[in-house]
Amino acid sequence: MTALTPSLLAALFYFGGMLYQMLCLGKRLTVNTGLLQGIGLIALVAHAASLYLQLMTDQGFALGLFNIASLIAWLIVALTLLSSLRAPVTSLLLGLYPLALITALLAGLFPHEATTLPSGERGLLVHILLSVLAYGILTIAAFQATLLAIQDYQLKHKHPTRFIRTFPPLQTMERLLFQFLLCGEVLLTLALISGFVFLENMFAQHLAHKTLLSCLAWVVFGILLWGRHFRGWRGSNAIRWTLAGFLLLMLAYFGSKLVRQLLIGA
Repeated sequence: MTALTPSLLAALFYFGGMLYQMLCLGKRLTVNTGLLQGIGLIALVAHAASLYLQLMTDQGFALGLFNIASLIAWLIVALTLLSSLRAPVTSLLLGLYPLALITALLAGLFPHEATTLPSGERGLLVHILLSVLAYGILTIAAFQATLLAIQDYQLKHKHPTRFIRTFPPLQTMERLLFQFLLCGEVLLTLALISGFVFLENMFAQHLAHKTLLSCLAWVVFGILLWGRHFRGWRGSNAIRWTLAGFLLLMLAYFGSKLVRQLLIGA
């Protein structure tokens, strides 16, 4: 079985979950959380099967741009579904299902664009997996911050849309944001430490920009968490700092990866 088959199956269920939410929103119906979670679970299983076939090769671990993007999207959806068991975050899935759909299809359609990591490089694999976990959590935080900004703006201008009315209260949204940020900062710290431990030189020419941008993102998120704890930062401050840190992280990985693999073919 090729990776394209489960990729298409995952994309189909992600599309079904997105369509179901949109129909409920358009008809002003309450979303059946259990049904939405069930659709997401099936999509995740199919997505996981495609990832296994794409990542595990005879030469080692295939860590190309689309494969990593697909893995991060899978992790984001999985963490959001897990969080939805105890917190009202299913509204995030309306934006996350399309993201997972696109990345699953790209990874399935372009299986050969991949940089392989020899299977014996266990330390480096730990670093990569910690980095993916950190990016996944902090991506959810960025989505949360974006939705929080939209919600705050529409409530202040007294014209909340139907979509915004499905969100939990602002205080709940904000509390969830900082929970994601704290978890992401811990994982990012471990990812950076593992990089310095397992890589020969984190500031080598091909890694310097990635290391610098990741460290800057770590500082930004750290300042935000400090400001929240000691200064009570919230609202627009939290949103701006979260998005700034997320932009640095995306530039650190996907910016360099895009230039190297798609533009100069490295």
